[in-house]
Amino acid sequence: MLSKLIAKGAPLLADGATGTNLIAAGLDSGECAELWSETHPGHIRALHQSFVDAGADIILSNSFGANRRRLGLRGLGARAKELSRLAAQNARVVADRAGRRVVVAGSVGPTGEMLAPLGSLTEDEAMEIFVEQIEGLRDGGADVVWIETMSALEEARAAARAAIAVGAPYTASASFDTAGRTMMGLAPADFARAFDDLAPPLAVGANCGVGAADLVVSVLAMTEANPEAIVIAKANAGLPQWRDGHLHYSGSPELMERYVALAIDAGARIVGGCCGNTPAHVAAMRRALDRRQPGPRPDRAAIEAALGKLVAPPSTKGAGRRRRSQEGA
Repeated sequence: MLSKLIAKGAPLLADGATGTNLIAAGLDSGECAELWSETHPGHIRALHQSFVDAGADIILSNSFGANRRRLGLRGLGARAKELSRLAAQNARVVADRAGRRVVVAGSVGPTGEMLAPLGSLTEDEAMEIFVEQIEGLRDGGADVVWIETMSALEEARAAARAAIAVGAPYTASASFDTAGRTMMGLAPADFARAFDDLAPPLAVGANCGVGAADLVVSVLAMTEANPEAIVIAKANAGLPQWRDGHLHYSGSPELMERYVALAIDAGARIVGGCCGNTPAHVAAMRRALDRRQPGPRPDRAAIEAALGKLVAPPSTKGAGRRRRSQEGA
């Protein structure tokens, strides 16, 4: 279904945050969010419904950490496939009664472990872990596998290979939160072409990170490196702040409204929000899409003027050495 919506040409709107909104609904810091698909299905479906009501075209299942390794930390590793299935089913129920096409995206986050050679988990083992989760998402009715918040290239590719093995279409996004790169040093331009030798993803992109301005800069790099790619932009609503015993995000719905226009002008075709984005933020993004007039491709100065200074600007350290190496190749 996602490929059909993409083919229509109009920008698509993905939903907002799962975890931070569940915390607002009563999820304790020590609880397993993925278990709420079973114990609190009404809360999960209500969250999905709130995003559909706000105008989202794509809703992500409550399965970000529903893999055997992450669930194993809570004694739930054997239930990875089952909880993934339940997560997709809850989203499927809401999408099917929406009265319009709404894509159910099966969220697949990292295993939480380091892959070899830095850790003990091999890429093939990671692939097996992701296959189990993706099979559950498929059985629950997910339309597409939504690989997100990746830092290591090897892990992102393991998840992609798992989706391909299951026969599921997939997208892939990474979190560029460390001087314009992922925590493991992966650059947006490199991620944009990271799957060229595999069955291609429906879209690649950036999510989470350190704020809207930084993410739009990552989108610029990705669309420059791979102009043909369908690019996802799913930014956090600013930065988290601890106030009065609660976690608040600094980005207002109005800021996210401005972000959407810039992200699309930068080349994104799918936009939405990650941590801190409420249904009100998604509704503001919907208004931005519905009212949008195409603008010029922004540069960093235009992005910072609209969204604020970059939090973690891309580092130029080593750029000269890379250019000299390329020139001598």
